[in-house]
Amino acid sequence: MLKKTLFDDNQRRDQSTGLRKEVTSLERLKSLEDKITTAIERVKTLKEEQFVMQRKIKELEGMLNEKNEEIEQLRYEKDIIRNQIEGLLDELETLVSEKE
Repeated sequence: MLKKTLFDDNQRRDQSTGLRKEVTSLERLKSLEDKITTAIERVKTLKEEQFVMQRKIKELEGMLNEKNEEIEQLRYEKDIIRNQIEGLLDELETLVSEKE
């Protein structure tokens, strides 16, 4: 059997394959690192958007509650006015029937 030396072609191929594997591994690591960084940035952006949307929802819910209260107040006032008009009509009817 022959001993291999540093000058053998097979060893050179092995070394270059090792370097290629190392470079490929580094490229994969860098790619994963980039993907993780992108994912982290996306999560931060989504959290910020969620915060803004939740604040907007609370603001809109507050406005909706105010409008509902306003509607209830208007209904109450409408009922009062209706009762006043009905009272006036009854009074007018009484006056008309007294004159007849």
